[in-house]
Amino acid sequence: MSNLYAKSITVLQENQTANGAFTACPSFPAYQYSWLRDGTFIAHALDRTGHHQAAKRFYQWVDTVIRGQAARIGRLVEKTADGSILFAEDFLPARYSFDGSALEDDWPNFQLDGYGAWLWGLAEHADLTNDYEFLTELNGSVRLTLDYLKLCWMLPCFDCWEEHGNQVHPSTLACLAGGIARIGQVTGDKAAIGLAAEIKRYFMRYAIKDGRLTKFCLDRPSGRSVSLTDARVNTPPLEAGGSVDASLLWASAPFGLLEPGDPVMVNTVQAIDRALLKAGGVHRYSLDTYYGGGPWILLTAWLGWYYSRAGRLEEARSCLTWIETQADADDFLPEQTARNLNDPASYQPWVDQRGTIAKPLLWSHAMYLILCEESQKTVREETAECI
Repeated sequence: MSNLYAKSITVLQENQTANGAFTACPSFPAYQYSWLRDGTFIAHALDRTGHHQAAKRFYQWVDTVIRGQAARIGRLVEKTADGSILFAEDFLPARYSFDGSALEDDWPNFQLDGYGAWLWGLAEHADLTNDYEFLTELNGSVRLTLDYLKLCWMLPCFDCWEEHGNQVHPSTLACLAGGIARIGQVTGDKAAIGLAAEIKRYFMRYAIKDGRLTKFCLDRPSGRSVSLTDARVNTPPLEAGGSVDASLLWASAPFGLLEPGDPVMVNTVQAIDRALLKAGGVHRYSLDTYYGGGPWILLTAWLGWYYSRAGRLEEARSCLTWIETQADADDFLPEQTARNLNDPASYQPWVDQRGTIAKPLLWSHAMYLILCEESQKTVREETAECI
Protein backbone atom coordinates (compact mmCIF):
# COMPACT_ATOMS: atom_id res chain seq x y z
CA MET A 1 0.00 0.00 0.00
CA SER A 2 1.13 3.58 -0.63
CA ASN A 3 2.28 6.10 1.97
CA LEU A 4 -1.02 7.88 1.36
CA TYR A 5 -2.94 4.83 2.58
CA ALA A 6 -1.11 4.77 5.91
CA LYS A 7 -1.23 8.53 6.25
CA SER A 8 -4.97 8.56 5.60
CA ILE A 9 -5.56 6.20 8.50
CA THR A 10 -3.41 8.39 10.72
CA VAL A 11 -5.33 11.52 9.69
CA LEU A 12 -8.62 9.90 10.65
CA GLN A 13 -7.34 8.55 13.95
CA GLU A 14 -5.63 11.75 15.03
CA ASN A 15 -8.72 13.85 14.39
CA GLN A 16 -11.17 11.78 16.40
CA THR A 17 -12.10 13.36 19.70
CA ALA A 18 -11.97 11.46 22.96
CA ASN A 19 -15.74 10.89 22.88
CA GLY A 20 -15.74 9.58 19.30
CA ALA A 21 -16.63 12.57 17.09
CA PHE A 22 -14.61 13.37 13.98
CA THR A 23 -13.36 16.85 13.15
CA ALA A 24 -14.34 17.46 9.53
CA CYS A 25 -11.10 19.38 8.90
CA PRO A 26 -8.71 20.40 11.69
CA SER A 27 -7.30 23.42 9.85
CA PHE A 28 -10.47 24.94 8.36
CA PRO A 29 -12.42 27.09 10.85
CA ALA A 30 -15.82 26.54 9.22
CA TYR A 31 -15.41 22.76 9.51
CA GLN A 32 -14.71 22.52 13.23
CA TYR A 33 -17.74 20.31 13.75
CA SER A 34 -18.82 16.71 13.24
CA TRP A 35 -21.31 15.84 10.50
CA LEU A 36 -23.23 12.58 10.76
CA ARG A 37 -22.90 11.91 7.02
CA ASP A 38 -19.17 12.63 6.75
CA GLY A 39 -18.50 10.89 10.04
CA THR A 40 -20.29 7.74 8.95
CA PHE A 41 -18.04 7.31 5.93
CA ILE A 42 -14.98 8.12 8.03
CA ALA A 43 -16.05 5.42 10.49
CA HIS A 44 -16.75 3.04 7.61
CA ALA A 45 -13.25 3.62 6.24
CA LEU A 46 -11.83 2.73 9.65
CA ASP A 47 -14.01 -0.38 9.77
CA ARG A 48 -12.84 -1.39 6.30
CA THR A 49 -9.20 -1.03 7.36
CA GLY A 50 -9.64 -3.01 10.57
CA HIS A 51 -9.86 -0.17 13.09
CA HIS A 52 -13.18 -1.26 14.52
CA GLN A 53 -12.91 0.28 17.97
CA ALA A 54 -12.48 3.77 16.52
CA ALA A 55 -15.53 3.23 14.33
CA LYS A 56 -17.50 1.92 17.29
CA ARG A 57 -16.67 5.03 19.31
CA PHE A 58 -18.15 7.20 16.58
CA TYR A 59 -21.42 5.27 16.59
CA GLN A 60 -21.51 5.51 20.38
CA TRP A 61 -21.10 9.29 20.03
CA VAL A 62 -23.99 9.43 17.55
CA ASP A 63 -26.08 7.37 19.96
CA THR A 64 -25.49 9.97 22.68
CA VAL A 65 -26.22 12.82 20.27
CA ILE A 66 -29.54 11.42 19.11
CA ARG A 67 -30.70 10.46 22.57
CA GLY A 68 -30.05 14.07 23.49
CA GLN A 69 -32.49 15.13 20.76
CA ALA A 70 -35.40 12.99 21.98
CA ALA A 71 -37.34 16.00 23.26
CA ARG A 72 -37.03 17.80 19.91
CA ILE A 73 -38.28 14.72 18.09
CA GLY A 74 -41.20 14.55 20.51
CA ARG A 75 -42.12 18.17 19.81
CA LEU A 76 -41.92 17.51 16.08
CA VAL A 77 -44.36 14.62 16.48
CA GLU A 78 -46.80 16.98 18.20
CA LYS A 79 -46.43 19.75 15.60
CA THR A 80 -46.86 17.29 12.76
CA ALA A 81 -50.00 15.87 14.35
CA ASP A 82 -51.71 19.23 14.91
CA GLY A 83 -50.78 20.69 11.51
CA SER A 84 -48.57 23.48 12.87
CA ILE A 85 -46.20 25.34 10.56
CA LEU A 86 -42.84 23.59 10.51
CA PHE A 87 -39.59 25.56 10.65
CA ALA A 88 -36.03 24.42 9.93
CA GLU A 89 -35.18 24.69 13.61
CA ASP A 90 -37.84 22.08 14.43
CA PHE A 91 -35.67 19.41 12.82
CA LEU A 92 -32.44 17.74 13.83
CA PRO A 93 -29.27 19.40 12.55
CA ALA A 94 -26.79 17.91 10.11
CA ARG A 95 -23.77 18.75 12.28
CA TYR A 96 -23.00 18.96 15.97
CA SER A 97 -20.37 20.32 18.29
CA PHE A 98 -17.92 17.73 19.50
CA ASP A 99 -19.67 17.58 22.86
CA GLY A 100 -22.83 16.48 21.04
CA SER A 101 -24.75 19.71 21.46
CA ALA A 102 -26.88 21.03 18.60
CA LEU A 103 -25.78 24.26 16.97
CA GLU A 104 -28.15 27.17 16.74
CA ASP A 105 -26.74 29.41 14.03
CA ASP A 106 -27.45 30.62 10.51
CA TRP A 107 -25.90 27.63 8.74
CA PRO A 108 -28.30 25.74 6.44
CA ASN A 109 -28.65 22.81 8.78
CA PHE A 110 -31.88 20.99 7.96
CA GLN A 111 -30.49 17.99 6.08
CA LEU A 112 -31.76 14.45 6.33
CA ASP A 113 -29.07 12.45 4.53
CA GLY A 114 -26.82 12.05 7.57
CA TYR A 115 -29.50 10.23 9.53
CA GLY A 116 -29.97 7.63 6.83
CA ALA A 117 -26.21 7.34 6.38
CA TRP A 118 -25.58 6.63 10.06
CA LEU A 119 -28.16 3.83 10.09
CA TRP A 120 -26.41 2.31 7.07
CA GLY A 121 -22.98 2.68 8.67
CA LEU A 122 -24.13 1.16 11.94
CA ALA A 123 -25.55 -1.86 10.13
CA GLU A 124 -22.34 -2.24 8.14
CA HIS A 125 -20.32 -2.03 11.36
CA ALA A 126 -22.37 -4.82 12.90
CA ASP A 127 -21.85 -7.03 9.85
CA LEU A 128 -18.12 -6.30 9.59
CA THR A 129 -17.50 -6.99 13.28
CA ASN A 130 -20.19 -9.62 13.87
CA ASP A 131 -21.18 -7.52 16.88
CA TYR A 132 -24.94 -7.56 16.77
CA GLU A 133 -25.24 -7.02 20.50
CA PHE A 134 -24.00 -3.49 19.80
CA LEU A 135 -27.19 -2.87 17.82
CA THR A 136 -29.20 -3.82 20.89
CA GLU A 137 -27.22 -1.33 22.97
CA LEU A 138 -28.02 1.43 20.48
CA ASN A 139 -31.63 0.42 19.91
CA GLY A 140 -32.98 3.57 21.59
CA SER A 141 -31.23 5.95 19.20
CA VAL A 142 -32.04 3.75 16.22
CA ARG A 143 -35.73 3.84 17.13
CA LEU A 144 -35.63 7.62 17.59
CA THR A 145 -33.98 8.01 14.20
CA LEU A 146 -36.58 5.83 12.49
CA ASP A 147 -39.41 7.72 14.19
CA TYR A 148 -37.88 10.99 13.04
CA LEU A 149 -37.36 9.90 9.44
CA LYS A 150 -40.85 8.46 9.18
CA LEU A 151 -42.16 11.96 9.91
CA CYS A 152 -40.08 13.92 7.47
CA TRP A 153 -38.46 11.81 4.76
CA MET A 154 -40.44 13.36 1.89
CA LEU A 155 -40.09 16.97 3.02
CA PRO A 156 -37.91 19.39 1.04
CA CYS A 157 -34.61 19.98 2.82
CA PHE A 158 -31.08 21.12 2.06
CA ASP A 159 -29.05 18.72 -0.03
CA CYS A 160 -25.67 17.26 0.88
CA TRP A 161 -24.03 20.48 -0.37
CA GLU A 162 -26.25 22.55 1.96
CA GLU A 163 -28.07 24.11 -0.97
CA HIS A 164 -31.58 24.27 -2.47
CA GLY A 165 -33.60 23.74 0.68
CA ASN A 166 -36.88 23.92 -1.25
CA GLN A 167 -36.20 20.72 -3.20
CA VAL A 168 -36.43 16.99 -2.56
CA HIS A 169 -33.09 15.45 -3.53
CA PRO A 170 -32.64 11.94 -4.94
CA SER A 171 -29.26 11.58 -3.23
CA THR A 172 -30.93 12.30 0.12
CA LEU A 173 -33.65 9.74 -0.60
CA ALA A 174 -30.93 7.21 -1.49
CA CYS A 175 -29.30 7.73 1.92
CA LEU A 176 -32.63 7.32 3.67
CA ALA A 177 -33.93 4.30 1.77
CA GLY A 178 -30.56 2.58 1.80
CA GLY A 179 -29.86 3.25 5.46
CA ILE A 180 -33.30 2.31 6.71
CA ALA A 181 -33.31 -0.86 4.61
CA ARG A 182 -29.91 -1.97 5.93
CA ILE A 183 -30.79 -1.43 9.58
CA GLY A 184 -34.08 -3.21 8.97
CA GLN A 185 -32.29 -6.16 7.41
CA VAL A 186 -29.81 -6.68 10.24
CA THR A 187 -32.36 -6.17 13.01
CA GLY A 188 -35.30 -7.94 11.36
CA ASP A 189 -37.41 -4.79 11.66
CA LYS A 190 -40.21 -5.29 9.13
CA ALA A 191 -41.58 -1.80 9.68
CA ALA A 192 -38.20 -0.29 8.76
CA ILE A 193 -38.00 -2.47 5.67
CA GLY A 194 -41.48 -1.31 4.70
CA LEU A 195 -40.57 2.35 5.19
CA ALA A 196 -37.46 1.90 3.06
CA ALA A 197 -39.57 0.33 0.31
CA GLU A 198 -41.98 3.28 0.44
CA ILE A 199 -39.12 5.75 0.04
CA LYS A 200 -37.66 3.74 -2.82
CA ARG A 201 -41.02 3.75 -4.64
CA TYR A 202 -41.12 7.55 -4.34
CA PHE A 203 -37.53 7.70 -5.57
CA MET A 204 -38.28 5.56 -8.61
CA ARG A 205 -41.37 7.63 -9.43
CA TYR A 206 -39.94 11.14 -9.15
CA ALA A 207 -36.13 10.92 -9.48
CA ILE A 208 -35.92 9.53 -13.02
CA LYS A 209 -36.33 11.35 -16.30
CA ASP A 210 -35.25 10.32 -19.79
CA GLY A 211 -33.86 7.08 -18.44
CA ARG A 212 -31.52 8.48 -15.76
CA LEU A 213 -31.52 10.06 -12.32
CA THR A 214 -32.02 13.80 -11.89
CA LYS A 215 -30.52 16.36 -9.52
CA PHE A 216 -33.95 17.14 -8.01
CA CYS A 217 -37.13 15.10 -7.80
CA LEU A 218 -39.40 16.24 -10.64
CA ASP A 219 -43.17 16.56 -10.83
CA ARG A 220 -43.51 15.45 -7.23
CA PRO A 221 -46.84 16.00 -5.52
CA SER A 222 -47.15 19.16 -3.49
CA GLY A 223 -47.34 18.46 0.19
CA ARG A 224 -46.22 19.81 3.48
CA SER A 225 -43.24 22.13 3.37
CA VAL A 226 -40.83 23.72 5.81
CA SER A 227 -40.52 27.45 6.40
CA LEU A 228 -36.82 28.10 5.91
CA THR A 229 -35.92 30.92 8.25
CA ASP A 230 -32.15 30.43 8.08
CA ALA A 231 -30.43 33.77 7.66
CA ARG A 232 -27.96 32.25 5.26
CA VAL A 233 -29.94 30.06 2.89
CA ASN A 234 -27.69 28.76 0.14
CA THR A 235 -29.33 29.42 -3.20
CA PRO A 236 -26.76 29.13 -6.00
CA PRO A 237 -27.98 29.31 -9.58
CA LEU A 238 -30.69 26.71 -10.03
CA GLU A 239 -29.78 24.23 -12.72
CA ALA A 240 -32.52 22.53 -14.65
CA GLY A 241 -34.14 19.94 -12.41
CA GLY A 242 -33.12 17.25 -14.84
CA SER A 243 -29.43 18.10 -14.61
CA VAL A 244 -26.94 15.71 -13.06
CA ASP A 245 -25.14 15.81 -9.71
CA ALA A 246 -22.25 13.56 -8.70
CA SER A 247 -23.98 12.68 -5.43
CA LEU A 248 -26.42 10.60 -7.50
CA LEU A 249 -23.72 7.92 -7.45
CA TRP A 250 -24.96 7.13 -3.93
CA ALA A 251 -28.06 5.46 -5.39
CA SER A 252 -25.86 2.52 -6.34
CA ALA A 253 -22.70 2.73 -4.22
CA PRO A 254 -23.22 2.18 -1.40
CA PHE A 255 -26.97 2.40 -0.79
CA GLY A 256 -28.05 -0.13 -3.39
CA LEU A 257 -31.31 1.30 -4.67
CA LEU A 258 -30.03 0.52 -8.16
CA GLU A 259 -27.60 -2.22 -9.15
CA PRO A 260 -24.47 -1.00 -11.00
CA GLY A 261 -25.73 -2.53 -14.24
CA ASP A 262 -29.27 -1.15 -13.99
CA PRO A 263 -29.86 0.87 -17.18
CA VAL A 264 -30.95 3.92 -15.16
CA MET A 265 -27.70 3.82 -13.18
CA VAL A 266 -25.59 3.20 -16.27
CA ASN A 267 -27.19 6.18 -18.01
CA THR A 268 -26.69 8.33 -14.91
CA VAL A 269 -22.99 7.49 -14.69
CA GLN A 270 -22.59 8.18 -18.39
CA ALA A 271 -24.09 11.64 -17.81
CA ILE A 272 -21.71 12.21 -14.87
CA ASP A 273 -18.77 11.10 -17.01
CA ARG A 274 -19.74 13.53 -19.77
CA ALA A 275 -20.62 16.56 -17.68
CA LEU A 276 -18.62 16.28 -14.46
CA LEU A 277 -15.52 14.14 -15.05
CA LYS A 278 -12.77 16.43 -16.27
CA ALA A 279 -9.09 15.53 -16.53
CA GLY A 280 -9.54 12.68 -14.07
CA GLY A 281 -11.46 14.48 -11.30
CA VAL A 282 -15.20 14.67 -10.60
CA HIS A 283 -17.02 17.97 -10.03
CA ARG A 284 -20.13 18.29 -7.89
CA TYR A 285 -22.39 19.75 -10.60
CA SER A 286 -21.97 21.95 -13.65
CA LEU A 287 -22.89 25.32 -12.11
CA ASP A 288 -20.92 24.82 -8.90
CA THR A 289 -18.89 27.92 -7.98
CA TYR A 290 -17.75 27.03 -4.45
CA TYR A 291 -14.01 27.79 -4.56
CA GLY A 292 -14.45 28.02 -8.31
CA GLY A 293 -16.17 24.65 -8.59
CA GLY A 294 -13.15 22.38 -8.88
CA PRO A 295 -13.08 18.58 -8.85
CA TRP A 296 -13.61 16.88 -5.48
CA ILE A 297 -11.42 14.11 -4.08
CA LEU A 298 -14.26 12.26 -2.38
CA LEU A 299 -16.48 12.31 -5.47
CA THR A 300 -13.70 10.95 -7.64
CA ALA A 301 -13.35 8.14 -5.09
CA TRP A 302 -17.10 7.63 -5.26
CA LEU A 303 -17.02 7.24 -9.01
CA GLY A 304 -14.20 4.73 -8.53
CA TRP A 305 -16.34 2.90 -5.96
CA TYR A 306 -19.09 2.58 -8.55
CA TYR A 307 -16.60 1.48 -11.22
CA SER A 308 -15.27 -1.21 -8.88
CA ARG A 309 -18.74 -2.58 -8.22
CA ALA A 310 -19.47 -2.48 -11.94
CA GLY A 311 -16.30 -4.48 -12.69
CA ARG A 312 -14.64 -1.55 -14.45
CA LEU A 313 -11.33 -1.99 -12.65
CA GLU A 314 -9.08 0.03 -14.94
CA GLU A 315 -11.33 3.05 -14.55
CA ALA A 316 -11.39 2.54 -10.79
CA ARG A 317 -7.60 2.46 -10.75
CA SER A 318 -7.53 5.67 -12.77
CA CYS A 319 -9.61 7.33 -10.06
CA LEU A 320 -7.17 6.08 -7.41
CA THR A 321 -4.20 7.36 -9.37
CA TRP A 322 -5.76 10.78 -9.84
CA ILE A 323 -6.50 11.06 -6.12
CA GLU A 324 -2.95 10.11 -5.20
CA THR A 325 -1.57 12.87 -7.42
CA GLN A 326 -3.62 15.45 -5.52
CA ALA A 327 -1.90 14.77 -2.18
CA ASP A 328 0.60 17.38 -1.02
CA ALA A 329 4.14 16.77 0.27
CA ASP A 330 2.70 15.78 3.67
CA ASP A 331 0.28 13.31 2.06
CA PHE A 332 -2.69 15.49 2.98
CA LEU A 333 -5.73 15.45 0.70
CA PRO A 334 -7.87 18.57 0.18
CA GLU A 335 -11.63 18.81 -0.21
CA GLN A 336 -11.27 19.84 -3.85
CA THR A 337 -8.54 21.08 -6.15
CA ALA A 338 -8.13 24.49 -7.76
CA ARG A 339 -7.60 23.04 -11.24
CA ASN A 340 -10.13 22.83 -14.07
CA LEU A 341 -12.50 25.21 -12.32
CA ASN A 342 -16.06 25.73 -13.48
CA ASP A 343 -15.79 29.44 -12.68
CA PRO A 344 -12.24 30.67 -12.02
CA ALA A 345 -13.47 34.16 -11.10
CA SER A 346 -15.25 32.82 -8.02
CA TYR A 347 -12.19 31.11 -6.54
CA GLN A 348 -10.46 34.05 -4.87
CA PRO A 349 -13.60 35.49 -3.23
CA TRP A 350 -14.02 32.20 -1.35
CA VAL A 351 -10.37 32.24 -0.32
CA ASP A 352 -10.81 35.79 0.94
CA GLN A 353 -13.91 34.78 2.89
CA ARG A 354 -12.88 31.43 4.36
CA GLY A 355 -9.19 30.86 3.67
CA THR A 356 -7.58 28.29 1.42
CA ILE A 357 -9.37 25.07 0.46
CA ALA A 358 -9.93 22.76 3.44
CA LYS A 359 -7.00 20.35 3.94
CA PRO A 360 -6.68 17.70 5.22
CA LEU A 361 -10.34 16.85 4.77
CA LEU A 362 -11.14 13.67 6.67
CA TRP A 363 -13.93 12.70 4.29
CA SER A 364 -11.49 12.83 1.36
CA HIS A 365 -9.01 10.56 3.14
CA ALA A 366 -11.84 8.22 4.17
CA MET A 367 -13.15 7.84 0.64
CA TYR A 368 -9.65 7.19 -0.66
CA LEU A 369 -9.32 4.34 1.84
CA ILE A 370 -12.73 2.95 0.93
CA LEU A 371 -11.82 2.96 -2.76
CA CYS A 372 -8.51 1.21 -2.01
CA GLU A 373 -10.33 -1.49 -0.07
CA GLU A 374 -13.16 -1.81 -2.58
CA SER A 375 -10.75 -2.15 -5.50
CA GLN A 376 -8.80 -4.88 -3.71
CA LYS A 377 -12.04 -6.65 -2.77
CA THR A 378 -13.18 -6.66 -6.39
CA VAL A 379 -9.85 -8.05 -7.56
CA ARG A 380 -10.02 -10.84 -4.96
CA GLU A 381 -13.57 -11.73 -5.96
CA GLU A 382 -12.75 -11.83 -9.66
CA THR A 383 -9.67 -13.95 -8.99
CA ALA A 384 -11.72 -16.41 -6.95
CA GLU A 385 -14.25 -16.73 -9.79
CA CYS A 386 -11.45 -17.68 -12.18
CA ILE A 387 -10.06 -20.44 -9.96
